[in-house]
Amino acid sequence: MASTNPKEIVAELPTYIRVFSDGTVERPRESPFVPPSINDPLTGVSSKDIVISQTPSVSARIYLPKLIPTNDQDHPQNFPILVYFHGGGFFFESAFSQLYHRYFNTFVSQTNVIVVSVEYRRAPEHPLPACYHDCWDALKWVASHSTQNNATNEDPWLISHGNLQRVFIGGDSAGGNIVHNVAMRAGTEPLPCDVKIVGAIFSHPYFCSSNPIGSEVVKGGHEQSLAYLVWGFVYPSAPGGIDNPMVNPLAPAAPSLDGLGCSKILVCVASDDKLRDRGVWYCEGVRKSGWHGELELFEEKGEDHVYHIFHPESENAMKLTQRLRLFLQ
Repeated sequence: MASTNPKEIVAELPTYIRVFSDGTVERPRESPFVPPSINDPLTGVSSKDIVISQTPSVSARIYLPKLIPTNDQDHPQNFPILVYFHGGGFFFESAFSQLYHRYFNTFVSQTNVIVVSVEYRRAPEHPLPACYHDCWDALKWVASHSTQNNATNEDPWLISHGNLQRVFIGGDSAGGNIVHNVAMRAGTEPLPCDVKIVGAIFSHPYFCSSNPIGSEVVKGGHEQSLAYLVWGFVYPSAPGGIDNPMVNPLAPAAPSLDGLGCSKILVCVASDDKLRDRGVWYCEGVRKSGWHGELELFEEKGEDHVYHIFHPESENAMKLTQRLRLFLQ
């Protein structure tokens, strides 16, 4: 009699992700994917999906603000460019998900910037550091438009309306962690056409270490906290484990934060967020490192993790968007 092998869970972060013995993965909390839209009926923002690289597979959804009709063909409207890395613990959510699509339609209409929302490879199918390489490659692809002779898959929106003198990077949660790692790489490795990162936005960034701080000190032990468990799940082979410099930028072996390759930084935190204290910790670490640039901490009281992504039309989300608009413009 032939034996049957029932599908078993071989790894999981309860309620977030399950990995099965046959290799399939379930992400119960992920919002559904939605298509891009030209001239969104509510905001007038247009979006489209583009392929940056086939091997590895890296793509993005680009958002273009509503253009004002003009007769001046010699001076098209130009906008700052925000290269964005979505959150989701490195393992769920997407640049194509309903959650981020709704957020960026609202955000772009309020800020008048072009957003390149990067679809990077996710764990566990692609463990870290894959996503860091993908996001760096996406930034390089954007920078390569500065010469306007990028023979490979150049994008007309970036050519016609992108201001390559005003390139920013940003991300929330795990995406905020990616921002740090991309900015550190930009401090040692030049971008194409000598493009510089003007500023970096860290929204509720994810960091951790073996020594718990502030609100991380909980019953049951730090090793059982979600932040600790996520790192082991997405980067099981990380040298140094939870004190790897990619997740603990203040670890003894970590390079100095004075090497961050951007001119200004905005760290955003929320008072009720479990990652709040790490955001403040990171901001203080940058300040003490001797990094030469403008550094600002923005805190919203009475809000939880990535409230602005979940409720982009709320009063506090609009307040944060206006703060980001000032930073980007």
